[in-house]
This record gives sequence, structure tokens and C-alpha cells, in this order.
Amino acid sequence: MEKFRALRIYSVDGGVEPRLETLSIDDLNDGEVTIKVAWSCVNYKDALAITGAGKILRTSPLVGGIDVAGVVVDSTDNRYAIGDEVLVTSAGLSETRDGGYAEYARLAAEAVIPVPAGFSLRDTMALGTAGFTAALAVHRMEQNGQSPDMGPIAVNGATGGVGSVAIDLLSGRGYEVHAISRGAADAETADYLRALGAAEVINPADLEMGSRPLEKAVWGGAVDNLGGDMLSWFTRTTVYGGNVASIGLVASHKLETTVMPFILRGVNLLGINAVDTPRDLRLEIWGRLGSDLKPRHLAQIVAGEIGLDELTASVQDWLDGAVTGRKLVKL
Repeated sequence: MEKFRALRIYSVDGGVEPRLETLSIDDLNDGEVTIKVAWSCVNYKDALAITGAGKILRTSPLVGGIDVAGVVVDSTDNRYAIGDEVLVTSAGLSETRDGGYAEYARLAAEAVIPVPAGFSLRDTMALGTAGFTAALAVHRMEQNGQSPDMGPIAVNGATGGVGSVAIDLLSGRGYEVHAISRGAADAETADYLRALGAAEVINPADLEMGSRPLEKAVWGGAVDNLGGDMLSWFTRTTVYGGNVASIGLVASHKLETTVMPFILRGVNLLGINAVDTPRDLRLEIWGRLGSDLKPRHLAQIVAGEIGLDELTASVQDWLDGAVTGRKLVKL
């Protein structure tokens, strides 16, 4: 197999150093399925890995990129044949295994998912881990009894990848979605969120969170990307039996609360982990993304495309919260 380009990340002197290199297939981790990569994407976690702002790599060096989609060119697993279109989201990529920022990837067969019917390879990476995580949150909430008649669903970090897809999916399921975003005062941002299905766009500075163990119940549920004070507030303001999906910790990893929302209102706090999701559940979620959870606004959510040589210089934008929607990496 020919040599190919890859963005490989090295641990160096307590930090990291991303290097655009030329590799051979033997430079990659072992795996049962080899693909010619067509697309990857950029997630907040990718920005943490490339900059070293978060400790993502558990071994070094590793090809970056927690998501990948492409066409099978070699397989020792009878579930996959040459020419099959497949994807992997998270599942240890860019943590313990080489990831998707390369023109070829060698993957563990258990992590490989067939591309759902009706999706292109590009579509799957328009979703990527962010979209999968949003879908997993909606799935878990509905498994736990969430329904539109319980009241509006709050989504914070609304312009990010997870938030954007969550708004699309929830509104498509008939929920009234209230998007919470620091960009709410910006007409273009507000129009973007409403176009995805948000019924209301709220500036977090306008929220009166209070400090009581229980506040007035206003939310049927919530999708939280931030952690910290707002996650705590969601638990205090969600109706009886409502679900709060905890996904991110951009604001804080801390959660200060009491047992009162849980024992007096039966509020459910659901932890959403897209990395360790079992294969059967991954297949179920991707199946739903191709059917009853199929996103309606992928074209609006995709903010653009970049190449491997643009990655390192661009990822700081994710850490600064300056990216709306999703950005793809074209291989």
C-alpha cells in the first residue's frame, strides 16, 4: 500500500506536538479493518488533543481524529468486505488508537459501523461524535420516559456541534426546544438556532437561576453541554420525572446540588458517554439516525471543510467557542 499523509500527535516535555507526516500502513495500530479515509471532522475533544489543552492521548504517538469514515480496502473480519462504506466515532480513537486524521486508517472491527442507508460518508462525519452524542442523549431521555407534553427542553452550548444536532433532533421529534447561547443577541446566531428548530433563543445572562434547593419547575428536560452551575440549575428547575442529559464540562466538572430534585421531583440525571457505548447500542443509535431521528438540517449545521494541513492552525477556534455547528476534514 502506498505511503500516505497523517496528522500524528506526540507527547513532548509535558505537552503535545502535532506533526504532519508521511506514514505507511505498518506505522498504524493493528486492526482487522483497513479503510481509505474519505472524511473526518473536528470535535472539541480533537482540539483538546491537538493543543494539549486536555489530556486526551493515553499513548504516544497517535494519529489524531476521534471520528473517521471511508471505504474498506482490506478486512480479515467477515462482517466487512472490500468496498463497504463504514464509520467509527470515538471508541478510543486518538486516545489509545490511531484516529481519523490520515488518508488510511486501520480499525478494530468491533468499533466499525456500517454507514446507515440514505447517508453518504460525508453525512456521517457531519454528525460524527457530536451528532452521535446528541442522538444518544435523546435516546436515553426517551427510554426514561421523556415526552413532548412534559414541557420545553433546554439545550445549552447551543451553537456547538452537540447542541446544534440536539436542537435539530429534538424539534424533529416534536419537542419545544429552548436554545441557550451567549450569541443570542446576535441576529445571525439567533436565526441559525431558530432555523434548526429552536422555539426560543435565550442569553444565559438573562437567566435568573436562584440558589434554592428547588426552583420553579420550567423545563421538561435539558441537554447540558457545560456542567457546573447551569447543570445544577437544570436539576432544580426540571419538572417531575424529567430528564437532564449531562454531556460536557466546558464550564466546569463540578456539580453542586442537593438530593431534593431527585427525591422530591423524581428528576433523572443521565450521564452520556459516547466513548464506551456498547456496539449493539451504537448500531441502534445509528439506525435511529437513519430513520426516526434522521437530522433535517445537516447542510445548515456544517460550517465548512478543511484539509489536514489546516487543522493545527484552526483548532484553537473550538477552545475559544468561536465555531458554530460542525466542520469537516476532507481527506
